Amino acid sequence: MSNKPLNVGLVGGGKGAFIVNPHQKAIHSDGTRRIVAGALFPDPKIALEEAANWPYPIKGYGSYDEMIEANKDLPDDEKLDYIVIVTPNFVHCDPAIKAMQAGIAVFCEKPLCLNMKEAGQLVRTARKLNVPFGLAHTYLGHWTSQFSRFIVQSGLLGDVRWVDSYYLQGWLASKLEATGQQQAAWRVDPKKAGGSGCGGDIGTHALMQLRYVTGLDVTKVSAQMETFVEGRALDDHFTTYCELSNGGKAMVRASQVCIGHKNDLGITIAGSKGTLEWKQEEPEKITIYLPDQPDRVYWRGAVSPGDGFLPKRVPAALLDDVQIPAGHPEAFHDAYARLHRAFEGDVRKWKAGKKFACDGSKYANVEDGWVGMAFLDTCIKSNKKKGAWTSMPKSI
Repeated sequence: MSNKPLNVGLVGGGKGAFIVNPHQKAIHSDGTRRIVAGALFPDPKIALEEAANWPYPIKGYGSYDEMIEANKDLPDDEKLDYIVIVTPNFVHCDPAIKAMQAGIAVFCEKPLCLNMKEAGQLVRTARKLNVPFGLAHTYLGHWTSQFSRFIVQSGLLGDVRWVDSYYLQGWLASKLEATGQQQAAWRVDPKKAGGSGCGGDIGTHALMQLRYVTGLDVTKVSAQMETFVEGRALDDHFTTYCELSNGGKAMVRASQVCIGHKNDLGITIAGSKGTLEWKQEEPEKITIYLPDQPDRVYWRGAVSPGDGFLPKRVPAALLDDVQIPAGHPEAFHDAYARLHRAFEGDVRKWKAGKKFACDGSKYANVEDGWVGMAFLDTCIKSNKKKGAWTSMPKSI
């Protein structure tokens, strides 16, 4: 396979968009990927101005249509290998499908899109064209998330009985959107965000953390989607009781009106042999609780296989993945970098005509995105029926 840096194009990211910054830092973190082009804003004039003012030279385009069309005529070493979509939800589906049709892989911000119709189109297109598609569920990129997945799915906690997966914020406790704040305005607009505000924005993170770590799916939901800020069109508080595919139960909950909470994502998994606890705001460690034993705390980079709880064999790929010694904290940007690093591996295999996994084991894929949209759709239906138990649709 070629070892030239992969060429990455941006869709969105201009005018102070927050999420583009961790992406671009992650993309450049290894020296094997680089942003070379961007369609950074809906207004073509502003898009070109934003590209001209980018911190380093990139090719600016007035629209993502222009960027994708121009890619056809570029020399092979200048073509885009993948695009990163960092736009509001209603501008996810169209550029993703057009990029895949043009032979460009896609890494998209969550949630996947606006509605179930678009989600189905994206899954079918990715499958038909066999194009790598990654979804930016950031927190899967923490090493401790991947270590937690190994612990739970190896059966070290026994059968999963109960999961509490949550994401609490407080930044929308007042009507911030009325001030014109860009990040708030589109998230509470049904035309731009979809059928759920809080659930779509951060509830999907809590769902994905549950599914990724446990390997279980949600089969039924009883949902309460509430709006505490008067005049807001979408939910700002989201509480869902869930039945899991193994018969266990779970709570997927999210709130954006909990004053004092910043990005308080966490998960507690109670099994028949023990309990695991992880918190995103303390991402370097996981805590294991076992019957009649002292609590065990595992730190990234300081794991000893065969310690009386862990087996003697822990996957080498997991142990070798540590980038810096324990005690030098990794963080949000490192999680993004781990996702882009894994996605790069699949893109390189795809470009070389080799088989690639894109199976959800290292980053969320397009099918995971479909499940997230199906979860929101089912929660909306349950909420309309005052929390009645409602079955999730079968996988597409």
